[in-house]
Amino acid sequence: MQNQNEPVNTKETDSPTDKKDSTMKEILSWIEVIVIAIVLALFLNNFVIVNATVPSGSMENTIQPGDRLIGFRFSYWFSDPKRGDIVVFRYPIDEALGKKTNYIKRIIGLPGETIEIKNSKIYINGSETPLEEDYLKEKWTVMNDGFTFEVPEGCYLMLGDNRNDSSDARYWASKAYAQGVASTEEEAMSFSYVKKDKILGKAYFRYWPLTQISSLY
Repeated sequence: MQNQNEPVNTKETDSPTDKKDSTMKEILSWIEVIVIAIVLALFLNNFVIVNATVPSGSMENTIQPGDRLIGFRFSYWFSDPKRGDIVVFRYPIDEALGKKTNYIKRIIGLPGETIEIKNSKIYINGSETPLEEDYLKEKWTVMNDGFTFEVPEGCYLMLGDNRNDSSDARYWASKAYAQGVASTEEEAMSFSYVKKDKILGKAYFRYWPLTQISSLY
C-alpha cells in the first residue's frame, strides 16, 4: 500500500514538441545575432571605416609592405583633405578601365596649386623654399626633376614616401596614354590627379602586425 505521506511528483516532463520548439528558438536567436553582426560589419566597412592592406613598399618607411591600416571615411565629410594626409583612394587609370583598385599615398598638392619637382625638391606656387619632407625613406634620386603639375580644382596630387620606388602621379599620365585611356597629352595629364570623391578615407593607424600598432602621424 502506498504511503499516504509520500510526496507525489507532479512535474510534467517536456514533450518532444516542446524540446523542438526550444531548439528552434535557440537557432533563430543565433541567426539573428549573426545577421546583425553581418549588417553592422557591412555598414562600418562601407560608411565608417576603410580597411586597407599595403601590398608594396611605395610608402616606406612610414608604412611597410603587409601592414594593415584603419582609416575613416567620414574624415572629409566636413573638411577638406590637407597636405601630408595619408589617404586611401581609387587609382584613376583603373577607374577608367572599369576596375576598382585602391592605392594609398600622401597628399602633396592641393586644388588650384602649382607643384614643381626640381632636383629632388618640391616647390609650391613658385615658392623659393621647398616643402619639408622628413618622412621620405631615403635620398630621392629617381624621377626627381623636371615636373610641373597644375592641380585642377577638386583634385589632389599624390606621391609615395618612397620616391625611388613608388607608382604615383609622376607616372600616371604616361601609363594612361600607354593603356589607351587617354589619346592626347592634355587628357593623359588629367590622370595625374585624384578627385576628392575618389578619396575613400584618411588612414589613421596601423593595427597589424601587432608588434607595430601605431598612429601614422
